[in-house]
Parts: sequence; structure tokens; C-alpha cells
Amino acid sequence: MGDKGPTIDEAVFCRRLKVFQERWKEDGKGFGKADGVTAVVVSGAASDENALRYLKSGALQLWLFGYELPDTLLAFTKEAMHVVTSGKKASLLQVLVDAARENAQVQLHVHKKEKAEDGSSQIAEVIKALEASGDPPLVGYPKDRVEGKLATVWATALKDSNLATADITSDFVEVMAVKDQGEITNAKRAAFLAARVLKDFVVPTIEGIIDEEKKTKHSDLARDAETHLMDPTKLEIKLRKENVDVAFYPLIQSGGKFDLKVTQTSDNSTLAYDVIMVALGARYNMYCANVARTYLVDPSKKQEAEYGALLAAQQAALSAMVEGAKLSSIAEVILQTIKDKGQEHLIPNLTKSFGHGMGLELRDSGTSLATKSAGTLRAGMVFNLAIGASGLQREAEGKTKFKDYAFWIADTVLIKPDRAAAEVLTQICPKVWSDVAYYFKDEAQDEGQDEPANGHAPDLDGMYEGKKTNLRSEGANFQAQEADRQRARNVQDALLKKVNEETLRSLNRARENGDDTSGATRKVSDVVTYRSMADLPQLRDFQIHVDTAREAVLVPLYGHLVPFHILCVRNISSNQDGDHAYIRLNFNFGPSFEPCTKDPQAMLLKELSFRTSDLRHASKAVQEIKGLRSQVNAREKERAERATLVQQEALNTRGRFLTLPDVWIRPNFGGKGRKMTGQLSAHQNGFRYTTPKQERLDIMYRNIKHAFFQPAKGEMITLLHFHLRNPIMVAKKKTADVQFYTEVMDVEQTLDVGRRSMYDPDEVEEEQREREQRQRINKQFLNFTKKVEQDIWQREFGDLDLEFEVPFRELMFDGVPHKSAVKLMPTVNCLVELTEQPFTCITLAEVNIVSLERVGFSLKHFDLAIVFKDLTRDVFKVDAVPSSSLDVIRDWLTGINIKWYESKINLNWKPILKNIVEDPEGFIESGGWDFLNQEGDSGDEEDEDEEGDVEFQPDSDSDAAAESSEDGDSSEDESLASEGSDDEAPDSDADSEEEEGMDWDELEEEAMREDRARDRSDADSDEEANKRKRKGGGGGGSGRSSKQRRR
Repeated sequence: MGDKGPTIDEAVFCRRLKVFQERWKEDGKGFGKADGVTAVVVSGAASDENALRYLKSGALQLWLFGYELPDTLLAFTKEAMHVVTSGKKASLLQVLVDAARENAQVQLHVHKKEKAEDGSSQIAEVIKALEASGDPPLVGYPKDRVEGKLATVWATALKDSNLATADITSDFVEVMAVKDQGEITNAKRAAFLAARVLKDFVVPTIEGIIDEEKKTKHSDLARDAETHLMDPTKLEIKLRKENVDVAFYPLIQSGGKFDLKVTQTSDNSTLAYDVIMVALGARYNMYCANVARTYLVDPSKKQEAEYGALLAAQQAALSAMVEGAKLSSIAEVILQTIKDKGQEHLIPNLTKSFGHGMGLELRDSGTSLATKSAGTLRAGMVFNLAIGASGLQREAEGKTKFKDYAFWIADTVLIKPDRAAAEVLTQICPKVWSDVAYYFKDEAQDEGQDEPANGHAPDLDGMYEGKKTNLRSEGANFQAQEADRQRARNVQDALLKKVNEETLRSLNRARENGDDTSGATRKVSDVVTYRSMADLPQLRDFQIHVDTAREAVLVPLYGHLVPFHILCVRNISSNQDGDHAYIRLNFNFGPSFEPCTKDPQAMLLKELSFRTSDLRHASKAVQEIKGLRSQVNAREKERAERATLVQQEALNTRGRFLTLPDVWIRPNFGGKGRKMTGQLSAHQNGFRYTTPKQERLDIMYRNIKHAFFQPAKGEMITLLHFHLRNPIMVAKKKTADVQFYTEVMDVEQTLDVGRRSMYDPDEVEEEQREREQRQRINKQFLNFTKKVEQDIWQREFGDLDLEFEVPFRELMFDGVPHKSAVKLMPTVNCLVELTEQPFTCITLAEVNIVSLERVGFSLKHFDLAIVFKDLTRDVFKVDAVPSSSLDVIRDWLTGINIKWYESKINLNWKPILKNIVEDPEGFIESGGWDFLNQEGDSGDEEDEDEEGDVEFQPDSDSDAAAESSEDGDSSEDESLASEGSDDEAPDSDADSEEEEGMDWDELEEEAMREDRARDRSDADSDEEANKRKRKGGGGGGSGRSSKQRRR
């Protein structure tokens, strides 16, 4: 609404009025069963702002005018439209008279009712028009419970007129069922609002209640949810508050009391920690959307199987909801899927229908997804797809306080044209099992444990009375850790089959598709330097020349200047010998040189050497050839990279856009001078980065594979990072990673020479200023990411499932992925290192297995090798990972269902992957990746160690031990000799090693020489000490006494 009051969109009104008339006049389909309706009357109800109601009369008014007009009567004939209303509403509609006549070919008559009148005279005029509409006239009307003064007057006048009537409620639904683009936009925004409130408010609130064991009523939580639905700004959702409303009051149920109807209200019972059901409905510009989810705390295996069947049924229904499909077929698909999942016992407990059409009304009659429905799906229809089952009971007694439970999964769905897959408008609210199931009990406790027959555990404390035991294995923490380890081992064992099957499918797929080895570089054999002799330059000097324009080197051979293209030159060098210089020119040759493979029988020139007395010319020729070669190679490399680039769509810069100012880019644009900040703008279909020098870089949303937001916490920068599906060119280099960042503080700081106190006011103020600057920049980046996600990605690019991922710092570990030690952090979908270049971004969905190498108790570091599903890719190695991070990495990999192995050595992966690719079937038959499992070998080694410990008997004679200690050098030599003799028998390699070293006699002589040298050094040091003492007046007696003591 503006300052001039409400206005009606004339174009929308005329277009929809024309649709209404055309549907009425359509041959064989008109209104009413007898196809004889000559007039349609819709009576509006009285105004009630506090009532949440759905009426066909109100829906038609909203559809035509965009507003609900209380106490207004609409009467239609096939040529005219009559409106009975009062005051301002009549003036509002009067401006539509000309537009209706010209654009919809309908004559609009507005009958204004004065404030003191009850509308009898105006209704009498309408009755006359209805009586003249046909012979005989038949008035159609929707079945509504309409109350109000004008509605009462109309009902009386209709009864007195003896006009025949017919119920055309289903025809109203049919007219408004297919939504235009404006209506679809409203439905999407309503669905987005409901899903966001459920995902970002209700679910975190329930999780907090359970974690903190609070007592919260259903009604209180529902009231808070309604507050967030009515005020989207609480979740920073950019929807106008005056345009939103609730489609129904939020419904939250738990504790075994469930009713799968949105007309129910949340009771005052306390939220129970068992099965929690949440349903939310929102309206935007009066268009409805709803979403429902079921959350389970410590569920049983049976509940998991039942939920999986219902979720699979919903997914099957979504696949079947295409244009032209029958409504009944959707219900049949749902029932068949539940049967296929082995959950037939759920069928009697299912809801009667599995959803219905939606729009201006929460439920459009006649569009139910039931087995007896007769309608068909049309593009542009919006449905509530809801699958629910109630009256279920948990199978085991005593497991939870409440036995009864129910399931409810509901989403808002849009039917797409051309039989495309239906679009789920509430997709951002997750519903997979891992997102709705919460486990707080141990698995053994949940599944039940055997107890003694007498009902209580034996008194173990009495067996060890008087003895205090602190065994780690008896602690609750240790038992829980052991249970977690066993659970992780079970998960890893189950993953082996899955990984082997995925490997075989990938290899077979690659074999079917074949390898694309076609290069994009220019072939040397296709290069033409001079097309004829006339193109050769006329040079008088018979010496080496460089033709920069033709990219050629002309060298003198047998009295002629012979040209060679610079791509044929491998390198050039020169050296000076007195008054002469020698120039050596090497050419490309061998299997890697393309002309060699093209003509294997050809004879190639390998090198040429020249001698010249012109030293200046020699130096100049060498520099020119090197410069030309470097320039041409760089250009060819860039050309090859550009040839492999995927053509991107054009950036749409029209309309409003979001900006993030004062950011740097990596990799930078290059060039001279200090780096300059630029501005990152988010447009309708992509980002654009611009600098003050008008340098630009466009990144399309559909080319973004992963997006990351990493706030500054211990780092010097806050950054946004984009990992692309297809590389782009940045500063003439191809890259798949682009980053925009801002320094939260100066990287270089001047250090004062003097010491500064920690209580120095200037230093405290400086630290506070740095903290505030860091928080401000982090918040600025965070707001930008939220706006991009909510206003662009989730609304217009929901199919891409894009979101800014934030690294998990609690899972951070050190490592060396390239050349320097960095900190790697997992995200939801990746393993990343975004602070130092080159960046690391590993997509976890592309990882096949992970090998933890050099793992041992005595080693401080180990290596991490990542093997991809595409076995043609090189294995990615992260070296020097601290052993303290081993358990964290194991748990993380198990949690994301990635198979991992441990080994004590580094593996040579290239031949391993080569053998797997060459014989995939043999690899799977031999056990697949299980060849990396070394648990069996470790068991054998432990047995051998135990045997060795038993065989070892220490010497009990302490005197003998003392003697061996005193004569350590000789015993060490004897042990070396014995080891050498033992090795000579079984291993021939030991003989060769022994021959390379010194024999026993040589070792004996070397030891004697070292002893003599040591004695001489001792004597020299004693003599020098005596001289110093005599010079210092210490006396000779003192010197002799000291010497004797030393002996």
C-alpha cells in the first residue's frame, strides 16, 4: 500500500477475469454438471480480521482483485459482471470498468450501496440481470458458510426469486488450480518462510530443550514459532512483514498423542523426548504453503525402517508427480512403495489421502491425492504432498514412557511443465534419517542387554573387599569408548562392500566411455613460418638472425639462412673462449615431440654449434632467442588452457545487487604496483569482482561447486572461497579456486625496541581496536553470505543446493599437503585449507578410500593418502600429520562413511592403481581394497613378539652384568661381530654389505689408533695444565697431587 491507498492491478484483473470467462464458456466443460449454468454468484462474508478462515468467495476476490472485499456480492453472467459493495470499495472497483470492457470483453457494473442501506435495492437489480441470463436461468454458487448482513439479504432475495441453483465449488477450484508466474512466486516465498522457521528456529530450539532437559509446553513452543512466522526479520528473512501470515496455527505434538490434522492446536502438554511432530504453515500475499517433519529421540530399528519406507514412498511420489499424471496414480505409487519396502503393516495406519492442492486456500477440494480421485496433474499446480501414519506402537515394553507414536512428512510441491520432475519448494528443510534421528543412549542400552535371572547384578565389590581397583577397563568412560570403537569397526566393515562396488562401477563406466586423450595444444607440424621463399627476409649478414614477427630463428647452413620456428628450439647457450664465442642451439626431439610421432622415419636435427668473433652479436642473438621462446611458450600454454575452458553464460547485471566492498582476490590479477582492493557484487546469476582499474572477473552461480566462508579466528584474514566446477582464467592462468578476502589486521607490524608492559593503555586500546575490527569484518562477510543464500540461491537456484560452508575448527589438524605445514579443516562436503596458496579443496563425495600410512606407537607423525573414485587421478597426500590427530581423523572419516585403512609403511600408489585399472574384475575377486587391511599381519607380529619375550632370559649374576658394563666397548664389538656372522648364513645381501665395510682386524687397528690418539691428547692437556699452575704460583706439590688424583 502506498500513500494514495490500495490499488488493483488492472492487467492481472483483466487476465484472470478472461480466464474465468473462457473456462465457463469452454465447450463440453462449462460450470455445473448439466453444463447449463447461466450465472454465477459469490457472496462475500463480513469482515473479521482475527479469524483464520478459508472461503471460496474470499479466494475468488483475492484472485481477481488482490484483496478480500468483505460484505461484497459478485454476480457473473457470460457478458457482464455485477458488484454490490459500499463506499470506498465501490470507488476502488469503478476504475476497472473501462479495462474490463476493452481487455476482457466483459461489462462491469458497480452497484454502490450507501452506508445506511442494507443493499436490497442493489440486489434486486442483480436478480433482474440473473433472470435475463438464460431461459431458464441457472445460478451457480460455491458452497460456503457466509455470514453478514449483505449475505443474509442476498439469501432472502434468492429464495424469494425462485431461481434455480447449482453447486459449482469444484469448478472454482479448477479455475484457480493452475498458478501463473506471480502466484508461483508467492507460493515459493511462503514455502521458503515456513521451511526456514522450522529449520533455523524450531529444530534448534527443540535440540536445546532436549540438551538442557528443559520443560517446555507444546503451546509455548508453537506460540514462539508463530511469532517468527509473522515477523520474518527475526531470522533475517527479507520478506515484508505486512505480506506474511500463518496458514494454520503451528502444530507441535509429542508424548504419544498425535492427530495428523492441521486443524488441531498444540496442547499444553510438556514436550516429551520421544517422537516429536512439527507442522508449520505460512502465507505470503495470501498464498499458502506448509511443511511437516517428524523427529525421533533414541528410535528403535523398527522405527527407522518404517520411517525409511515412508520417506522412500514420498520420493517415489515426487518422481511420479509429472504433468498429465492422474491423482489416483500418486496414491497407488505410495502404497506400492511401502509394500516393496516390507512395511505392509503401515497401510492400515496411513492417512486417507496423501495430500491435496493448495493456493489461496490451504486445501483445494477435489484435488486430493487419493486412490479414488479422478483429476489429473497440470503444470503450475501447487500441492501439499503429505504422508502420515498414526496409531503405531513401539514393539518393546519398558523402553520408553510412551508406546504410541506417529510419522508425518509433508512438503509443498510445484508441478513443472513438459513432464519435468516436480519441484519441492520446502527442500531446504532436511528430512533424511540422519537429520531427524537423535541418539542419546548407548546402542547396547537401546537394544537391551541380558540381565541375571534374579533381576539384579551380582555384588562384585564383595569379591574384592578391602582392595581398591582403578582399572581403566572398569570405568564407564572406557566402556563407552570401547562401544564407540566397536561401532566404528562395524561401520568400516560394512563400508568395504560398498567401496568395492563403487570402484567396479566407476572403472566399468570409464571403460565404456573411453579415454579422451585429444590434446588442445597446437601441433608443431601444423605451424608454417614462411609460406614461400619470397617471404624470407633479405639479409646481407651471414649470421644468426631472429625474426620476431614470424617467430623464427634463421641460422646459416651451407651458405643459406635456414629458418626454424621457435617451437622447435629446446634451448640455446653460449660461452666465450678468448676473442671468440661459441653458440650451441639444441632442438626438440624424441617421442614427446609431436613431429616424431607423426613421421617416425624422419631424420631430425638434434643440435647446431656456431663459432663467431662478434661477441656482442652472440650475446644479443642468445638473449633474443630466449626471450622469444619464453614469450611463445607462455602464449601457447595460455592458448591450450583456454581451449579446455567451458563457455560460461553471460552475467545478468540488471536489477538490484548485493555488494561486499574492499576485498582482495587470490590469485590476483598481477601487474605492476601495489595490490588494490576491489568490490564483489552478487547479481542475478553470478558474482562480479571489479577493481578501480576496471579489471573484472565473473563467476557464475552454476559454475560454483563449493562455496566457503571462513571467519578470522586466529588467522589474519576473513575470506570467501569458491571452488569451481569448470576452471576459469585469472591473470592468464587457469584456476578452479578463487578467493576474496580482507585482512582483519595489519600483517606487518612495527615492533618497538623497548619492552612494552601488558598493562600499557596504548597496547590495551590497540588490542581492543583489533578485536572490534575483526568482529566487524566477520559480521560484514557473514551478512553478505546470508543475503546471497536467502535472497538468491535458495529462491532462484534451489536445484544447485548451494550454501556457504564454514570449516569445523574442532576437527582441524596439521599437515603438509604441498610444501609447507598448514592447518586442514573439514567442512560438510570438503576437506579444505584456504589460508595459504596453493589451496586445498577435496570433495568428500569424490573420495573412495583413505589410507593412513606410517602409523606406529613410536612415531610422532603419519601420512594421509586420499584415493579418489576416479582412479585415473593422482593420489592426494598429506604428509607429517601429528599422531595426536589420529583418533580425530578416524572418527571423522567413520562419521562421514569413508572407508579408511592403516599401514606402517608408505605405499607406492601409481603401480597399485595401474593394476586395478587394468584388471578391475580380478581386483574385486581378490577382495578389493581389503588388501590394505593389515590387522591379521599385526596379530602374527604380536605373537612373534610374545615368543621372543618368553625366550629372553636376563642374566641373574650381578657381577657378570657389572663386568659387561665396565667393558662396554668390547662387548659391543663382540655383539656386532656375532650379528654379522648370523646374517651371513641366511642372507646373501649381507655378504655384499659386509664386503663393503671393514673386517674385524681393521676395526681392531682403528680402535687402537683412536686409543693412542686419546692418550696423547690427555697427556698434552695435563702438561698445559701444569704450565698454567706454575705460572700462577700454585707450587709443584699441588700439581703432582692433582695428577695423582686423576690417575
